[in-house]
Amino acid sequence: MVSALALAFYLAKTTETEEVFVPVLNIKRSELPLRGDNVFFLQKIHIPESLLIFRDEIDLHALHQAGQLTLILVDHHVLPKSDAALEEAVAEVLDHRPIDQKHCPPCHVSVELVGSCATLVTERILQGAPEILDRQTAALLHGTIILDCVNMDLKVGKATLKDIEYVEKLEALFPDLPRRNDIFDSLQKAKFDVSGLTTEQMLRKDQKTISRQGTKVAISAIYMDLEVFLQRSGLIADLHALCQAHSYDALVAMTIFFNTHNEPVRQLAVFCPHAALRMTICGVLERSHSPSLKLTPAPSIHPNLQAYLQGNTQVSRKKLLPLLQEALSAYFDSVKFPSGQPETVGVSREQADKELDRAGNSLISGLSQDDEEPPLPPTPMNSLVDECPLDQGLPKFSAEVIFEKCSQISLSESTTASLSKK
Repeated sequence: MVSALALAFYLAKTTETEEVFVPVLNIKRSELPLRGDNVFFLQKIHIPESLLIFRDEIDLHALHQAGQLTLILVDHHVLPKSDAALEEAVAEVLDHRPIDQKHCPPCHVSVELVGSCATLVTERILQGAPEILDRQTAALLHGTIILDCVNMDLKVGKATLKDIEYVEKLEALFPDLPRRNDIFDSLQKAKFDVSGLTTEQMLRKDQKTISRQGTKVAISAIYMDLEVFLQRSGLIADLHALCQAHSYDALVAMTIFFNTHNEPVRQLAVFCPHAALRMTICGVLERSHSPSLKLTPAPSIHPNLQAYLQGNTQVSRKKLLPLLQEALSAYFDSVKFPSGQPETVGVSREQADKELDRAGNSLISGLSQDDEEPPLPPTPMNSLVDECPLDQGLPKFSAEVIFEKCSQISLSESTTASLSKK
């Protein structure tokens, strides 16, 4: 959100054309209250919500069809399926994740693996036109980098030298900016505040989805102790309802909170009514060595839910995503059942173990714990997205087409046989 606001501000101040630069926040306006840190920060910086433009308030497709649209993708570079037609309007990408060349629009790409995309926006402003930077914009960028980089704590592994450099430059230009600890604590408190939210709102508050051949897995970040979350009244019914409403085949929740020593604690929960898919996902996560999650199974409240304590707290959700992608691949490689079949009836334990072994051995090679971001196409729309636009699955063949193909093969074979006899 801040990257889009600040970059639009910079372009509007420095571009000598009649173009209008509009920061579009890639969520519905109704979803803003789910982002407590955003709401708190806007109020603190004195930016009225009424001034913001959300995705459901502007028709980008109509503007594109009228030839009046140029897009810059900020903090992501893969368009969702519903926006695939807008790819030709993308003129630039500014991102801090590894670029997936298959899915990235063919345009100018600026990418650097820093902790916060706001760092790259700050760099562009200070290198291009430092005189336009006012305190309000500086405060937006400063607070966002600090939050994204977990208060610049090098032990957490999020902040890079460039993130630290530009936080220090902003503080030098505006000495009255809030102290790092103060702004981080207040934003962190607002981000972790889930009071009053339903289970669905908590899971949708910070969620990404991945899919493969029609099978969808949602990954949610939850800012509370997993033990407390699992004690919510009617939790299993709520999880079933959420999966049914959004066609999720599995739901993975990564909880994060800070203990009394202000150290991050991560936990995982895998909810999936489909036994084979659930076992494959859990097997891949348990067997992963690059990165190693150091999972310890925790008591479960339901057969369809597996909970874990995560010993390696540096493995964030971004680093979990490629493992889940590989789990989906392993599932389709090892379990030849149609998507959506609920239980693996008649599959022996020995067969299931073989499936898990194959799943665990099929992890992507070349990933290491030192990779800040894995080579995975990041989910677009800032955590509210359907599947990748190019993930259409296998082509569909009708019975007539298959019959025709077989007939052609038979005719070809008979003709060849006749020629051989002659």
